[in-house]
Parts: sequence; C-alpha cells; structure tokens
Amino acid sequence: MSDPIYERVRQNPKFQTLVKRRGRLAAILSALVLVSYYTFMMVVAFAPGLLHTPLSEGSALTIGVPVGAAIIVVSWLLTGVYSHFANGAFEELNNDVVRESLK
Repeated sequence: MSDPIYERVRQNPKFQTLVKRRGRLAAILSALVLVSYYTFMMVVAFAPGLLHTPLSEGSALTIGVPVGAAIIVVSWLLTGVYSHFANGAFEELNNDVVRESLK
C-alpha cells in the first residue's frame, strides 16, 4: 500500500471511531481481568484465612478453589466478549474503512 492510502485510512471518521471503540472495550475488559487477578492475589497475600475456609464441614475443598476457577472462567468469557465485538461491529467498521479507502 502507498502512503496516500494510509493517510485516507487515518482520516476516515469510521477508522477513528473504530480505534476509539476498540480501545475503550479493550481497556475495560483488561481492567476487569487485572482487578480480579490482583484482588485474588492480595487476598491470598494479606487475608489467606478467607480463602482457606472449607466449603462444608470436614471438606478438603476450600473457598479459594472455586473462586480461583471462577476468575479463570470469567477471563475466558471476557475474551469471548471481545471476540464477539471484534467479529461483529468492529469487523463491519473495518470493512467500511477498507472499502472507502480503496475508492
């Protein structure tokens, strides 16, 4: 591609919308994952007794196991949310930008 095409892409309002929306979604989802992981690590470091509590009387399984598993599952789900938008609305905007830039 040549420089004029790059310039047309950068100046396209749909491209700017795509960059803003994609960046905002990525920042929000990243913050959710990071906050959940760091919160879990802080509880492990500073209040391990909370996660050491057994799920039921005499159980070897503690609260920390399902909480840790839930954090992993939530991370996978948030990846799915991003993929949904990337393959939907963001893909449509991207195709519009490409189509308009090649005219």
